[in-house]
Amino acid sequence: MRRVVLLVSMCQLLMATAAHAQKAPPRVTVEDPYIELHTGPGRGYPVFHVAERGERVALLKRRTEWFKVEAPRGEEGWVHRDQLTRTFGADGEPFDVPGFSIDDYSGRRWEAGASYGDFGGANVISAFGAFSLTENLSFELALSQALGRFSDSTMVNANVVHTMYPRRRASPYFTLGAGSIHTEPKATLVATVDRTDSLAHAGVGVRTYLTRRFVFRAEYKTYVVFTSRDDNEEIREWKAGFSFFF
Repeated sequence: MRRVVLLVSMCQLLMATAAHAQKAPPRVTVEDPYIELHTGPGRGYPVFHVAERGERVALLKRRTEWFKVEAPRGEEGWVHRDQLTRTFGADGEPFDVPGFSIDDYSGRRWEAGASYGDFGGANVISAFGAFSLTENLSFELALSQALGRFSDSTMVNANVVHTMYPRRRASPYFTLGAGSIHTEPKATLVATVDRTDSLAHAGVGVRTYLTRRFVFRAEYKTYVVFTSRDDNEEIREWKAGFSFFF
């Protein structure tokens, strides 16, 4: 019985040692005079520490072009990938910085893009910027221009987007938002007046991670325009386009 207990204990110890070895982060040696550690993943964050030439830093995690590293004395900060291209790996060779992957996509903070489609029979071009609040939830601001036969419209929308499976290459998403639309009727024999109205929308779409920092998006939305008249307008929109994250 004691032998069985001893054997089980040794197996557990070996498994724990192997797991620890697998989790050990890679380390690189600084070749430049120093590399700068920022308090966050961006150049706008202040530099609070430098790792000097010859010191080894551990790579803990990545967020797009920024790596979180641990200095020899335990300081943890963020380093831009450009500085890591001038470091050496454990084999003494220049460190090969990993390319972008779907893990970077799921951990993105900012995204921007453009799309083209149809807005109630008019051609529509949109540009947007988004900030990720969580893996599933993001906030977007969008500017759209619709060019129709009888009128042109400019829309500004604020949207909340919920992505169902942020860690998968392709995932459906749902969007809900509100904004305003400014409509300029084209000149006719009858006098026309420009108007600005509020609107709300709900929609569904799909986003697919392509490669590096590029994403394909396609979506369908239903808008309700709250006009100054008693009858509100319902407009359907579909569009597709590309975005990149950073």
